[in-house]
Amino acid sequence: MRGLGNRAIQVLKAGSSAAAVLTALGLFVTACATGGTGARDEGPAGGDSLAKSGTTPMLSASPTKPPEHVDAVKLVKDDPTVNAAVKRDLKPCVGDEYPVDVSYGDLTGGSADDVVINVMTCGDAVGVGSYVYREEGGKYQNVFKVEEPPVYAEIDRGDLVVTQQLYKKGDPVAYPSSEEVITYGWSATRFTEKSRIHNDYSNAVGGTDTPSPAPN
Repeated sequence: MRGLGNRAIQVLKAGSSAAAVLTALGLFVTACATGGTGARDEGPAGGDSLAKSGTTPMLSASPTKPPEHVDAVKLVKDDPTVNAAVKRDLKPCVGDEYPVDVSYGDLTGGSADDVVINVMTCGDAVGVGSYVYREEGGKYQNVFKVEEPPVYAEIDRGDLVVTQQLYKKGDPVAYPSSEEVITYGWSATRFTEKSRIHNDYSNAVGGTDTPSPAPN
């Protein structure tokens, strides 16, 4: 897969070693420097966080209001609006580690950080569902979902950015024909589309490998 989906696959494979290096570098900079770099609200670049049920990474934090941990797996499985097939296939890849990316950030202007959850497949990190949860009355409510794979959602400077790769008949899984990058902004009680970018891929890319069927 190309575009954001391709990066998600690559980062998933390299996630363990990259995370260790980044953690060590972060500790070194904190110990040796004064001041800070400010808040970061964008989500992960790809699928490098296999979330354990009951524990999810804090990827986007404000220095004055750290995000509250959520059980991303339970949140998705208990959500009546999530497709039954997504729930059924959401199983641990290794041990109790699930193929779930979780991002925290301010998308809706609520009293707590919003939660963006991407559910992927274990083998090739194909995004099968993207969801946004907003804290309302002490509970997280689903305010956005896309369940048309391959899909991946992330936070970018306060906006929700969703990337969907598109296939024509006969396209191999690794080489979709195009992608759409859709930016959403929060308006009153829901997300509304702000912009849409369509990117066509070259037919010359992909070599002569035997095509694999595109995801359903």
